[in-house]
Amino acid sequence: MQYVYAAMLLHSGKHEVNEANVEAVLKSAKVEVDTAKVKAMVASLKNINIDDAIAKAAVATVAAAPAASAHVEEKKEEDNKKTEEEAAAGLGALFG
Repeated sequence: MQYVYAAMLLHSGKHEVNEANVEAVLKSAKVEVDTAKVKAMVASLKNINIDDAIAKAAVATVAAAPAASAHVEEKKEEDNKKTEEEAAAGLGALFG
């Protein structure tokens, strides 16, 4: 993940994402550099428009947010039902 962060940092600073720059960022952060991983990542990013990839990821995240929110609400409702059932069972024990 650190390799991706280094590439993103370089990109956001308007620097070329190349092997030397990625290695320099990683070394400055005191990360042990695996040159094979750096080469592979730089090669895989060669034909990628990073700005478009970020925009698409942001859209996907926004699109997923309502589904995640609905899931949280369902979970809250389930928890509330369990709490009500537990409370009713506890009251029933009082009047046994």
